[in-house]
Amino acid sequence: MNPTSVKKGHWAIFIDNSSDKTHFIQSILHGNPPSDLSILKGQKGALFSKLALEQFKVEEDRHDIKVLTKGIAQNLRSLSSGEQKKVLLKYILEDVPDFIVLDNPFDNLDTESQEELAKLLKTISMDTAIVQILSRKKDLLPFITHYASLKKRNLWVHTNPVPLSQNESIPILGSIPLPLHQWKYNSKTLVDLKKVTVRFGTKTVLNAIDWRIQKGEFWQLIGKNGSGKTTMLSMITGENPKGYGQELYIFGHKKGSGESIWELKEKMGYFTPTMTDKFTGYHTLEHMIISGLTDSIGLYTKPTEAQLRLASEWLRLIGMWTLKNTHFHNLTMGQQRLIMTVRAMVKHPLLLILDEPTAGLDDASANLLVALVNKMARESDTAIIFVSHRKEPGLNPDFVYELQMTPQGSRGNKKPS
Repeated sequence: MNPTSVKKGHWAIFIDNSSDKTHFIQSILHGNPPSDLSILKGQKGALFSKLALEQFKVEEDRHDIKVLTKGIAQNLRSLSSGEQKKVLLKYILEDVPDFIVLDNPFDNLDTESQEELAKLLKTISMDTAIVQILSRKKDLLPFITHYASLKKRNLWVHTNPVPLSQNESIPILGSIPLPLHQWKYNSKTLVDLKKVTVRFGTKTVLNAIDWRIQKGEFWQLIGKNGSGKTTMLSMITGENPKGYGQELYIFGHKKGSGESIWELKEKMGYFTPTMTDKFTGYHTLEHMIISGLTDSIGLYTKPTEAQLRLASEWLRLIGMWTLKNTHFHNLTMGQQRLIMTVRAMVKHPLLLILDEPTAGLDDASANLLVALVNKMARESDTAIIFVSHRKEPGLNPDFVYELQMTPQGSRGNKKPS
């Protein structure tokens, strides 16, 4: 390790939708840092990021090569987000780097895991230089001594942390567009879990879960990493067979009573940030929104006038009408999340699931997305489940459902927002 680099301090690099983060990371890791970070030139760096984790996961999946989980019975994907980041950091430290680039290190972590990681990073910072890349000002590590913001590929140094944005709700003017078709569903209850228990081998993940979701309700689902949030969502969407034979009712049908996964999904809207990776072709924003009516990746038939009008109304609502012919992959991350949220909502599904939709967004983009979700909840009969590890300023759910971990598996607790 190089004590000289540590004496020069630790850096926070604030990013927003304009930042070319990938170019910046490659530059400093490959020995060509900006002049203000010239102290890192010729030193050995390591990357602590979600992308690094994904690359190790691919190696495990394709080639059965265990690097981070060597000596551990579980594979990398079966670990919680917090556990994954722990084994990655352990692996990085074993290589004794001179500096570590932390790319939004607290994304997808619950509060307790964030606090634990922050303490560990403080200890590491005594001997190793830290370059923290962050989108949200509240994630700033307390031992940081130097500050800069990245605009496109240009680094602007500041004497103090830059005010990324105010944590206040951003108004979206106008009403949300009406759907082209109304769903025929008479019951108030959409999803009903009664004493649902899930085990993997000898481990109980969910223990006697009771949760009823009714039309028009706005829920936030929270819980620590590994508490079973993903497992529960996958049973609701029909992708997890653990619901068979249990008191799990979706849209009036008991799980396993003959409904297909497609019959369930046609009444749902779903978005998680990893879905954006599927849309790598030349999809215009109009076509992206219209494809949400059929849950397809791209359009394979000519859109109708009614569909084009509906897409136009949504684009005007979110202030992106002038970009209607822009290709989706050319948008900023914040713009992509808005389009994907609208795409999931365009058919006014009975149930809309938004899984960590603000992860990785800067403060301004997150505020705008939260304002859109609040509006959709107020002005429609769609029930919404918003999954998030962090408490988003301005989010106004009706209820919070928390999965609380116990040695016997997670139990559910419903409470007011």
